[in-house]
Amino acid sequence: MYSLIKSLLLGLIASTAWAHTGNTHDKLIPATETLQTKPVLETFIKDGKRVFHANGIPNHTVALFPNSGNPHQIAAQDYRFEVSAYPSVAKKPSPLIRQPFGIALNGVLFDPGTAEYYQKDRSSEWNYEALSSGTRPLGLDENHAHVQPNGAYHYHGIPTALFKALKKNDESMTLLGWAADGFPIYGVYGHKVATDATSALRQLTSSYQLKQGKRPSGSNSPGGAYDGSFTLDYKFVEGSGDLDECGGRYGVTPEFPAGTYYYVLTDDYPFIPRMFRGTPDPSFNIRGNRNRRGPPHGATRPPPLPTKASTKRAT
Repeated sequence: MYSLIKSLLLGLIASTAWAHTGNTHDKLIPATETLQTKPVLETFIKDGKRVFHANGIPNHTVALFPNSGNPHQIAAQDYRFEVSAYPSVAKKPSPLIRQPFGIALNGVLFDPGTAEYYQKDRSSEWNYEALSSGTRPLGLDENHAHVQPNGAYHYHGIPTALFKALKKNDESMTLLGWAADGFPIYGVYGHKVATDATSALRQLTSSYQLKQGKRPSGSNSPGGAYDGSFTLDYKFVEGSGDLDECGGRYGVTPEFPAGTYYYVLTDDYPFIPRMFRGTPDPSFNIRGNRNRRGPPHGATRPPPLPTKASTKRAT
């Protein structure tokens, strides 16, 4: 009972971990709880694939789940994902449609979409955003994460605790995970000149902007001003930020000094990219293995807060 009251009270406090402009940020619940279930993760490269076996349990503290905005309890999963270890850019980008975008270095999924739609109509094009002041509270914690009905803890934005643990200093280019198409995912910072590793690091910005004016009227539209409540409240404005329509760019990184295409998690929409520059692996299809539970057989536990990606090559 005390824990539930504690969660409800903490849910009223807005987290200051990450500021989002335009008031497009839901209140976040402080991550004060340590999970009893231990994280399990194994990752290796085999036959040109980067393979992940994980139970999806984060290696950092979380909010109390269930809570007033999220009725689900965190449960171990049985993830089996793989991505290309040598990805290539596709002829044209592909949209993220009801599947995870990628997987973090701790085995937790990056999954920015929501199951909430205007008038609860899943065929509607008006899909609510998780990190929005206009959406009903979804019980996200200060890691920008909450829990799906199957118990899967997943990120809707920057994984705050993981990012803080991995970055070398206040401003560093930090690898956080891998997208379903095999390209790396970094957090917030990149070089001012993308292809020059000696140029200064700075916070990179999205090229998506909030639309001006009001939404269309009619029974199938929520109406009202564009305020970031829905995915359709945003539009891509080329050149308005550092990143392309897929939320990435080509440049040098600590792990790829010769250069690579890479994605960036941002403070503002889309937070986690919503399009793929490469071809996503079928293992990330929502109808695949995402609902399986239980720790992966023979996997090893990662350290409580990793300092770098754990990768071992299979023989």
